[in-house]
Parts: sequence; C-alpha cells; structure tokens
Amino acid sequence: MNAATSAPTLPELDRQVDAYVAAGYPALAGMELADFRALFAPVAAQASALGLGQEADAAAGTLPFLAVVTDALVDPAVRVPRLRLAGSAREGILDRNHGGEGLAPYRVREELGVPDAPVYLLTGIDRGDEFRGVAPAQTRPVLAERRRSPLTIAEGLSLVAAHPEMLVKNHCFMLDGSTRGDKRVPALWISERSPKLGWCFDKVPHTWLGIASAAGRH
Repeated sequence: MNAATSAPTLPELDRQVDAYVAAGYPALAGMELADFRALFAPVAAQASALGLGQEADAAAGTLPFLAVVTDALVDPAVRVPRLRLAGSAREGILDRNHGGEGLAPYRVREELGVPDAPVYLLTGIDRGDEFRGVAPAQTRPVLAERRRSPLTIAEGLSLVAAHPEMLVKNHCFMLDGSTRGDKRVPALWISERSPKLGWCFDKVPHTWLGIASAAGRH
C-alpha cells in the first residue's frame, strides 16, 4: 500500500487537524508540520473502521468523534489562550482562581481509561445540555449507568479548538473527567466574550453549565 492510500481520508478529521494547525499546535508541540499531521493517521484508521464521518450538530451540542490532543503533546495551560469563540479573535482566558499552580494539580480520573498516547479518538461526544442546572456530583451515577464518562480538560480544550461553535452562551460545560482530588470541577464557559477555563464546586449546579461526556475512547 503506497503513502497515498495508507490511511483513510475523513473530511471531518482533516478539518479538526487543520484547526489544530491553525491554532499553532505543531509549534507548541515542538514538531514539524508533517510529523504532527502523521500522528493522526491511526485516529483516521480507527474512525474509518468504526464507520464515523458525520459532522457536528452544534445546535444539539453533539459530535460523532473528536481527535483529542493530550497534555503529553501540548501543555494545556498554553492551549487556553489559543481558544476562540466562533467568529471572534479574542483569545481564551485561564481563570486566575486556579491559583499559582494553575492546571498542574489536575489529573485524569483513573476510571476513565484514557489512552496513553499523544492523540486518540473520542466518540459520541455530547455537550451535556440536559444536565444544565444539575450538580456534577449528581450526574456521575447517571453517566455511569449509561456507560458514558465525563470529558477531561484535554478533551474539552480539543473540542473547543476544533469546534468553537460548540461553546455558546447558556450552553457551556463542565469537564468532570479531570480532578485535583478535591471538590473542584474544571469548566469551560464564556467571559468577556472569550472562552474561559475556570472551575466550579462539584455540588453546585449552574443553569448555564452542562456536563460534557463521551461514549468511548480508542
């Protein structure tokens, strides 16, 4: 099999990778452009094997799949200022209330089984609008019963970088897949007309924050 046919072509995946390139991820990862793009070949093969290829439904807050860029490849703190709302040039904000350590104390919840890879495939993404007004602590057993799991910080940053239209007023979301080991839950919302990565307490509901989740990781 030659290089031209060695990996399937999926327009939606190509569009996601193009968005990461436009946000400067290759340079942030210290990689050449071609090497960065090559990382996504296994993701393309897996998505193709699963029959994935539809586009996002921003109005419903759903996405069939997402190529996730992990913290191992690009530091999440430097990704936040690269975020943009749809149609805006205002850079993303890292909430100062994370403290002096910033995002460093956050870890992925072990039970999620997140792949140990620079990039991976996330499937069945839902922004979690149905959980607006519900505290994260209350949604955990619901998601577990549905065999779904909350998104991590890396997954949330990837989602908004690739699909900025998924973050809109009154349709923002928490990222309960990442934890500091305390009651804080990171969340992405809109502040000063910019994307903002802040946090909320796990027993406090917010009418404008859902709980983003996914069906699987590959």
